[in-house]
Amino acid sequence: MYRLISKLVIYRNTGKDSILFRLADICQKFADGGYARENLITEIYIEINRLLDIATCYGFDKNLWHNYLAFILAMSENPFTLVSEKTGANEGTVNKFAIGDFFIFKKLFDYDFSVMEKELGINCFSIILDYKAVAKRGQMSNKSVGEKVQELSDSIEKAIDENQMYNIVTGFYKKYGVGKFGLNKAFRVSYNEKTGEVLVPITTTGDTTLDDIIGYDTQKQKLVENTEAFLAGRSANNVLLFGDAGTGKSTSIKAVLNMYYSQGLRMIEVYKHEFKELSRIISEIKDRNYRFIIYMDDLSFEEFEIEYKYLKAVIEGGLENKPDNVLIYATSNRRHLIRETWSDRSDMSKDELHRSDTMQEKLSLAARFGVSIGFYKPSQQEYFNIVRGLAVKHPGINMTDEELCLEANKWELSHGGISGRTAQQFINHLAGMAGSQ
Repeated sequence: MYRLISKLVIYRNTGKDSILFRLADICQKFADGGYARENLITEIYIEINRLLDIATCYGFDKNLWHNYLAFILAMSENPFTLVSEKTGANEGTVNKFAIGDFFIFKKLFDYDFSVMEKELGINCFSIILDYKAVAKRGQMSNKSVGEKVQELSDSIEKAIDENQMYNIVTGFYKKYGVGKFGLNKAFRVSYNEKTGEVLVPITTTGDTTLDDIIGYDTQKQKLVENTEAFLAGRSANNVLLFGDAGTGKSTSIKAVLNMYYSQGLRMIEVYKHEFKELSRIISEIKDRNYRFIIYMDDLSFEEFEIEYKYLKAVIEGGLENKPDNVLIYATSNRRHLIRETWSDRSDMSKDELHRSDTMQEKLSLAARFGVSIGFYKPSQQEYFNIVRGLAVKHPGINMTDEELCLEANKWELSHGGISGRTAQQFINHLAGMAGSQ
């Protein structure tokens, strides 16, 4: 195996500490015969354990070795894969190297571990080649990535030769993309000084849709229209969703991600203490073949905070323009984002000669969001409509409309008042009670 992977060209940068290279080293030791049996078995179990960790994270099943090799192909970002992401199969001399690498990967797919198992008296490879994953509840694994990798793995298993494998893999890149941006929906900030990368995937995103948000049809339509224009390459605006707490602002943005992920939409969650990383973030994503929404939840600033200046510079005003594939969507309970004081509204201040300039600077931040969408506390009747709409999705809740509204009214009086969030919490309570009976 080691002799095989040493001949890789395009996919050579998998990493010497990867499971692939470590297993190749183990196979070479076995082939050479100069090994201590127990030590070699221990090394094998260490790599099997690492493989199981990856399988658990992504929900791999059946042949974990094939899944892992497909995962390497799906996650490898290099000039060949990045071009294939945009164009699929293409003409060029580099294809000769690619086909040579796929010949090696096909050999790896068909690698026979049985001789080593028999000699060492182990069966761990037989187990991972026919693996039945434990069913998981909730969002425990990154299902989106896992399903795509297993799709690639299944297709490669059926490939006759490296030429067919070339078409399968480049087709996968064209369809889904490559690397962390191709396979994942959402990302958060975590700067890596060694690699220079600033974003890591969020692997446990939910599956909320806009239909899960009862009411607010006009607000949702505005958000959809702007997002669809953005995805189509037309002019689109940064969006500020403002208004009362618990009305569905954040949920709407998350639902938009789920709605348009398959069309190339990706989302990056950034908190205000991370605004200093905005330039690095944009540098990392500006040339990728996706549309990115930088998502800022519960955005607001106290009068002494200056992080908003980083945001203003990125939106418009810096020397480097914001790329066309990036928009900013933010939610806030404040319409103007930055807290004002009465002294801001007076030019007569001992601290500053022209306080109105300070006020205008603060207010200008909200003005840089071309679309502002208000989400306001529902009326009592709207609150009851939300409760009814949510209750329908839980067959275990057996209450008349009158009983449901009466209990919903009691609930909101002792749980923070009328809002969509309060309605959802009430339904969660009822569903939990019904499930325990």
